[in-house]
Amino acid sequence: MKTFLTAAIAGLTTLLSCAQKTPTTNTTMNMTNTTTSTANTETATFANGCFWCTEAIFEELDGVISAVSGYSGGKTNNPTYKEIGTGETGHAECLQIVYDPAKISFDQLLEVFWETHDPTTLNRQGADVGTQYRSAIFYHNAAQKEKAEKYKEELNKSGAFDKPIVTEITAASKFYPAEDYHQQYYENNANQNPYCRVVIQPKLEKFRKVFKDKLKANN
Repeated sequence: MKTFLTAAIAGLTTLLSCAQKTPTTNTTMNMTNTTTSTANTETATFANGCFWCTEAIFEELDGVISAVSGYSGGKTNNPTYKEIGTGETGHAECLQIVYDPAKISFDQLLEVFWETHDPTTLNRQGADVGTQYRSAIFYHNAAQKEKAEKYKEELNKSGAFDKPIVTEITAASKFYPAEDYHQQYYENNANQNPYCRVVIQPKLEKFRKVFKDKLKANN
């Protein structure tokens, strides 16, 4: 019985974590999604847990043009999902967000970032454990760095969280889009993967209630 329970718990943990078996099809790296800032847009790069969850959230914000799941902050070129899962490449699962600053500011994106994950758990978000799930802000300019550091300092001073914030704030390095099957993961798998129903959907519903005035009109 003990062996059965152990196996059952292990299986449930796998189903409720982002680190699930890699599909054998449609795993081509989508290198066309590396959208960068233009004269009318800006880029933010956030790591706050499994990108299946965070992509679903940020894509609903009015002013966000695209939110691409990918990897950054590591030392290996062109890492794969399997490789970053070992923790040896140093990359974090993250989102590269291209947004219209006339509709949504970096400060507002930071607000959503802090609100939608636990920035006090080192290398962990829920059942997802490892350096690839660390909390991080990869800033693209001095203004983003200053705002991120100030926001973090103010949150720590205010006691908004029971424990100190461990979010890493470092300069953005090369961003690698994740394999195609990771993009729009919740949209494409909401009725297939239990993780979507049990983990992503409740987070998304809470987010919609808190940030209802910042959502796109069709949400």
